[in-house]
Amino acid sequence: MRHSLLVLPFSVACVAPLAVAAGDPAAAALGAVRPAALEAHVRFLADDLLEGRGTGTRGHEIAARYVAAQFAALGLEPAGDGGTFFQSVPLRQAESVSGTSVLELRREGRVVPLTSGTDFVPWPNLLRDSTDVSGPVVYVGFGVSAPEFQYDDYAGVDLKGRIAAILAGAPASLPTDAHAYYSSVQLKSELAAAHGAVAVLRLGTPEEEKRLPFARLAERAGLPVMAWVNEAGVPDGIPPGLAATAVLSPSGAKALFEGAPRSLDAVFEAARGGRLASMPLPVEVHLTGSSRQASLLSPNVLGVLRGSDPDLSKEYVVLSAHLDHLGIGPAKNGDSIYNGAYDNASGSAALLEIAQALTHLPRHPRRSILFAAVTGEEKGLLGAEYFVNHSTVPGGSIVANLNMDMFLTLYPLHDVVAFGGEHSSLGEVVAEMASRVGLELAPDPFPEEVIFIRSDHFPFVKKGVPAIMLSPGLKSADPAVSGGELLRGWLQARYHSPQDDMSQPMDFAESARIARLYLLIAYRVAETPQRPTWKAGDFFGVLFGH
Repeated sequence: MRHSLLVLPFSVACVAPLAVAAGDPAAAALGAVRPAALEAHVRFLADDLLEGRGTGTRGHEIAARYVAAQFAALGLEPAGDGGTFFQSVPLRQAESVSGTSVLELRREGRVVPLTSGTDFVPWPNLLRDSTDVSGPVVYVGFGVSAPEFQYDDYAGVDLKGRIAAILAGAPASLPTDAHAYYSSVQLKSELAAAHGAVAVLRLGTPEEEKRLPFARLAERAGLPVMAWVNEAGVPDGIPPGLAATAVLSPSGAKALFEGAPRSLDAVFEAARGGRLASMPLPVEVHLTGSSRQASLLSPNVLGVLRGSDPDLSKEYVVLSAHLDHLGIGPAKNGDSIYNGAYDNASGSAALLEIAQALTHLPRHPRRSILFAAVTGEEKGLLGAEYFVNHSTVPGGSIVANLNMDMFLTLYPLHDVVAFGGEHSSLGEVVAEMASRVGLELAPDPFPEEVIFIRSDHFPFVKKGVPAIMLSPGLKSADPAVSGGELLRGWLQARYHSPQDDMSQPMDFAESARIARLYLLIAYRVAETPQRPTWKAGDFFGVLFGH
């Protein structure tokens, strides 16, 4: 390996000792979580040899076989297809054919062509080799219909045969949970299509542009998109009536709103205050383009530590981590391999080490624990979505999901954020177990990032399964270090770039502490006779808990 590891200075005094009661069965397992083993797994999975572990690539296949070999060595039971550790996920891939995308604005006899990569980015089409669609444009605000909150951007709107212009995000008036859910791009596309739209133009707000600049999106515009394929051979979640999608840059959005009844600035201001009103725009749009499609397979890796209770062993606590990353892409600083050391070799390493540690228990937990290294997270949570829709264990037998995605140990940890903890009884378990490893619980520091719908726990939530994902909080245990500054700097400089590799600081002693916390949570849930439950009246519990 050509990269060397830079480890942050680590002092044992920075970390509270493990608070393990005498005779606690979990004690042996906690002590078996090894920082050196976590480092070894990350080093292998993030090596250039694996070429960024892109979904459906040879590099990801190597990673999957590595994980399966580790599962076998630990004595886990295969939980994939045909008595193997692998669940093969069928995928459809599409990429835009360079030079074929056209987006024209037609207004009062004038045709204004927008520039691909500067004014807009075309979205590859998973259902059609070619696209040629025209129609008048209707601005539909955030494209949200939330009757439970008396909010509907589509009220009184006729979209049949028209093109929907939709803002990123969701109304500020919605509670945090609902805001996250209704910000989903897929949900917005499905809703627009259900109202008759033939195409969608996605618009970023100024706040969204700061969070995810259009230029960064344009850099990766040539990379393929994917969806898992159902039994009928149809890509999941792709509305058949939606012929095209494009993302507009600030310059493209400004051109689209020229001559509109309300200016783009007025629209943005209304969006901040939640006073949106849909309106037709005095423009027609013509969209054309070609997509190159392919079919491929990529595996989830599934192994089970069988429970010790004759009845509860038929139920499962699922620990998940995505094994894929972004593969090979546009070069940055002379490097084109997106190694994904933190994202998510760190979580995959923890999955392996927790499985290893639990084998040290004198008695297995009462419930079975299913370890899932899933594919396609970076392409839209595809492996997790496929698993929950094609579960290899009996329906209704999964009681909880504990998802691990990016153990960002850039500084000595003081606290952790439990995404999803507030929705179910899992939050109480996290709070109790966190204190045992010397950590406090912190609220979500970035609610605008809608993280709760952006990782592999969310497909489980949509199936009614209580789920959490832990992430380091912003407070450093070292008063001289600003955790918030380090985290924001990492997100800006290294997130989803080739620089997320082994040349960056990674504190594996702290990674072990987070892994131990997951282990304690999993053990408690697996031992407790009562299943985790949704909190009364919780938004996601009401929506999916039935």
